[in-house]
Amino acid sequence: MSDLRAAVRRRDPVAGTWVSVGHPEVAELSASLGFDFVTIDTEHAPTDLETVENMLRGVAAAPGDAGAVVRVPWNDPVRIKRVLDTGVDGVMAPMVDTAAEARAFVDAVRYPPEGSRGMAAARASNYGLDFEEYVASANDAILTVVQIESRTGVANTGAIAAVEGIDALLVGPADLSASLGALGEFDDEAVAGAIGDVLDAAHEVDVPVGTLATSTDQIADWVDRGFDFLVVGTDVGYLAAGGQAALATYRRSLDDE
Repeated sequence: MSDLRAAVRRRDPVAGTWVSVGHPEVAELSASLGFDFVTIDTEHAPTDLETVENMLRGVAAAPGDAGAVVRVPWNDPVRIKRVLDTGVDGVMAPMVDTAAEARAFVDAVRYPPEGSRGMAAARASNYGLDFEEYVASANDAILTVVQIESRTGVANTGAIAAVEGIDALLVGPADLSASLGALGEFDDEAVAGAIGDVLDAAHEVDVPVGTLATSTDQIADWVDRGFDFLVVGTDVGYLAAGGQAALATYRRSLDDE
């Protein structure tokens, strides 16, 4: 495993990328670009578990030491268990609104006696060849991230962040702004205030907070607001932006003739 959990907990300025295209080549290329971690999304992407496992092989094959974080579709112990067995460096749960939900997430991530994760020989433990070593180290090695994405989650941020085993929070800016009636309006007073409340409450208990910048224009703003780490773009966003820029350059070249 990478040392991603330690870096995030130290509040190092780590930078990740977001992968929604379910293909190992996309994951491998993304991990080759110098990011500290690659987030593989399975909440809003059709990526199945077998594909996740192959994408993790792509990340592992890339030069460098990027970690791999998988966002599960929901805070469901069965889904969490199956993702952990693929050998991730971190796992992220969406829409965590209460401390009880955060505790349930930690319980699903951790082996007994700290949790209730089931025992199995899978890719995470080198198919059982390193089973004892993996079980002994996994609880201290896997990055555990919960997303704050609603008005209720904001109100409960302090209690969520204080749950033992929660390593970091990640603000979901689209869902949070939508829940406040201002989708995508991150300068809206209510949205900006909610983001500030999350940062203040988490930092009060020394828990780092990250978020997603879907465009390069957002990066400096999120840094200025005090986020500890960022996901600085998405694979689909890079593809769209690159294609649009190339097409616009071609059309300008024709106009210049």
